[in-house]
Amino acid sequence: MSAAGGADEGGGLRLVHCLGDRITVSDPARGVELLAYVYRPEAAWEAPRPYLHPLRTLRGDLVTDYRPNDHRWHKGLSLTASHLSGANLWGGNTYVHGEGYLALPERVGSMVHVGFDQVAADGDRAVVAERLTWHPYGGELWAEESRRIEVHDVDRDAGVWALTWASAVTNRREEPLRFGSPTTAGRERAGYTGLFWRGPRSFRGGRIIGPDGEGPALMASQSEWLAVTGEHDGSDGHATVVVAHALGNDHTGAGGTHPAHWFVRNEPFVGLAPSWAFFDELELAPGDTLTRRYRVIVADGAWGREEVAAYLESHPW
Repeated sequence: MSAAGGADEGGGLRLVHCLGDRITVSDPARGVELLAYVYRPEAAWEAPRPYLHPLRTLRGDLVTDYRPNDHRWHKGLSLTASHLSGANLWGGNTYVHGEGYLALPERVGSMVHVGFDQVAADGDRAVVAERLTWHPYGGELWAEESRRIEVHDVDRDAGVWALTWASAVTNRREEPLRFGSPTTAGRERAGYTGLFWRGPRSFRGGRIIGPDGEGPALMASQSEWLAVTGEHDGSDGHATVVVAHALGNDHTGAGGTHPAHWFVRNEPFVGLAPSWAFFDELELAPGDTLTRRYRVIVADGAWGREEVAAYLESHPW
């Protein structure tokens, strides 16, 4: 186990690395573990991959779920690929058009931790930079990923902190990688893939907010950001989770990038994903790299559209 930062070193965040298992980032000033990045492999049926859980507000309230009984493969905040050239790097059953969701373990792959290039905390900033490989069920090398997760902008007075997730996925096959979703396979309004946040059970029925609208009708929409607010079990109060695109994502596709659309719902569970292949497959040629960058904001309280917009304006990329 190794540690960095902490109140005994001038304040700021404290990072603890339990080798082979997880990295935690805590705020000693509040006595709150803000997140755990778990990279040890888990059950093969659940498409083993590193994930962030728990995520907590600065007040200590939980804003992620882990292995809920409706979808055991939903794990906090994680990068996924629900349909990838016939493989399932999402976990659980695989959608097959005309047959529904089937138990096809021979299609379930994995994202494997290879090593860390940086694990550090300095003041109110923490960084985890990791190398991973992507594999189908048979274990062949399909892709290499460079991932960087940064915790930053910790504002204890306002009760908000943020993390940035950046991934660069390079195709190592001799043929294109085809990123898809259940919708590209024929199921309507099920375009989930890419970075996926599973909210806690208490957030069911929570408010979904976008720049120009709100509610479940924002499914499959395009916008710079979406937010979900929910009320806690156990403790009084609400929290808000915002997921925002970096400008370089070109989420509308206006600059020639494959467009992104939001997968979002608040019933029967709360989930949010800036899907990179909602309606149409994204094809990645051999040797090419898919790069995406997102910001996730975790705030105490029920923010409205104005609060989200003001925060993003005051914290530019």
